[in-house]
Amino acid sequence: MNQQNLFDPVPLTKLQTLTHAELIEFITLQQRVNETIVKDNERLRGLNNELVQKTLLIDEQYITLKNKYFGKSSEKAPSKADRQKLNKNKKNKKKVQLPSQRYPDAPLIEREVELKELPPCSCCGHQMSDSGMTENTEFLTVIPAQYIVIRQKRHIYRCGKCHGDMKTAPCPPRIKPGSSYSDEMTIDVAMSKYCDLIPIERYAAIAGRAGLMDLPPQSLIEQSHSLADFTNVAYDLLKDEAIEALVLSADETPQRMLEGGGDKKSWYLWGFSTPKTSYFEIHNTRSGDVASEILKKSKCEFLVSDVFSGYGKAVKETNKYRRENNLPLIRNVYCNAHSRRKFKEAHEKFPDEAQFFIELYGKIYRLEKIAKARPSDRILRVRKIMVQFFEAMKQRAIENIKGYSSKSKMVQAMSYFLKNYNEFTLFLKNSNLPIDNNSQESLLRNPVIGRKTWYGTHSERGAKTAAILFSLVESCKLNKVNPRQYFKKLVQDLHQGKSPYTPKRYADLQK
Repeated sequence: MNQQNLFDPVPLTKLQTLTHAELIEFITLQQRVNETIVKDNERLRGLNNELVQKTLLIDEQYITLKNKYFGKSSEKAPSKADRQKLNKNKKNKKKVQLPSQRYPDAPLIEREVELKELPPCSCCGHQMSDSGMTENTEFLTVIPAQYIVIRQKRHIYRCGKCHGDMKTAPCPPRIKPGSSYSDEMTIDVAMSKYCDLIPIERYAAIAGRAGLMDLPPQSLIEQSHSLADFTNVAYDLLKDEAIEALVLSADETPQRMLEGGGDKKSWYLWGFSTPKTSYFEIHNTRSGDVASEILKKSKCEFLVSDVFSGYGKAVKETNKYRRENNLPLIRNVYCNAHSRRKFKEAHEKFPDEAQFFIELYGKIYRLEKIAKARPSDRILRVRKIMVQFFEAMKQRAIENIKGYSSKSKMVQAMSYFLKNYNEFTLFLKNSNLPIDNNSQESLLRNPVIGRKTWYGTHSERGAKTAAILFSLVESCKLNKVNPRQYFKKLVQDLHQGKSPYTPKRYADLQK
C-alpha cells in the first residue's frame, strides 16, 4: 500500500478475510497514522499562525518605511488648495530641455535618416511606404577650427578708349593692412590669450595639430599688438567712464617684465573699476603717483582699496588739490576682507581670541548677503544691525590688545582693525559703498593667472597691449557681453568710420 491510496476505504470483503489478530494489528496501525496526522496538522497550524504574525509585522514595517521615504498616503481627496499647490510645483519643476531650446542661438541643422530600401511589413509581408511622420531626437556636435587660405583678387580696370588710366579695386579695410592674417584670426589669437588665457605658443601648437604646421608664434604676438593699437580708442573711453564714477575701486599686482623696462620686478598692473567698467594701466612703479594721476582727473568721492600707503598718499594729494579748487574731497573706504584675513592668520596661535572676531565677521557678511538682495533704499536697514558687531569687536580689541606681545599676529590684527575702524565702517552709512574690495581683486584674477602662465610680459609694448586688452575683456565680463562678439562688432564699426564704444555702451545698444 502506497501513500496515494492510504486513505481509500477498505472493502468489507477484505476485512472479512482477516483473522482476529490481523484486525487488531490493522486497527492499531490505523490509530498510529491518525495520531501522526493530528500532530502534523497541529504543527502546520502553528506554523501558519506564526507566518501570519510575521506577515503582519512585515506589512507594518513596510508602511513605516513607505511613510518615511515617500510621505503619508491617504485616500482622502485633495483639497482645492492642495491641488493648486501641486499644480504650482509641477509648473516650477524644471523640465529637461532639448538642445535647440537650451541653446537657441546655436545653428540648427536637420538631418533626414531614411532607409535605402523600403522594408516589408512584419505582419503580412507587404512592402511598407513612408508615413510622413518622423521620430525626432537632438544632440550637440562640434566643428573643429578650420584654417583656410584666402586668395584675394582685386580687379584692375582700364580705359578702353584712351588707354591712359588703370584703377585697382580698393583693398577691404584690415586691422593691419597687408598682414598675412585676417581680422577674424587676429581677434581669435588675441581672445585666446587675453580671454581664455592660452599662451601664444600653445595656440600655435593647437593650430599645428589642426593641420596648420609651423605657425610662427612671434607673428601671432604682433597681431595681438595690432588689435590693441586698433582698439585703443575704446580703451581711452574706459578711462573716461572710470573717472566719472563717484565710487572707484583700486588695486594693484606685480607684473614681471622679462625684457627691457629697467628693473624687471618693479612693474605693476594697476586696476581701477566700477560695477560696469574695468580699467588697467601698467607702470614700473608702485608709487601712489599712479593713483594720484587718476584721482585728480576723476569725480571720485570714495576710493575703495586695501590699506596701502600709496592710496593714502594719492587721496591726500588729491584732496589738497581739491581744497584749492573747492571740489568735493575723497574719502578712503577700506576692505573688510583684509581685516578678517588678518584675524584668520592669527587663529593658529590665538584660536580663542581670534575666533571671537572671525565669528562676528561671519555674521556681518551673512547680513551683507541679505542686504545685497534688498532694494537700495532698504540696504542701510540691514546694515544698521551690523553696527553692534563692529562696536563689540572694537571694544574687545581695546580691552585685550595690551595682553599680547606687540609683535604677535593677534596684536597686528587688532591694531589694523582699530587704526582703520572708521574706514572699515564707512560703508554702513552709504548703500552705494561695498563692504570690501573683492570685486576689484577678482578682476585681477585673470591677469594674475595669465602672468603665471606666460611668466610675465616680454616688453613695454606687450605691457601696453595687456593693459588694453585685459581692460576691454574684463569690462565685457562685467556687462555680461561675449568678448569675441564685442571685438568683432567693434572692429567692423571702426572700419566703417563709426564712433568707438565701450562694452557698457555696447551692452546698452543690445537692449
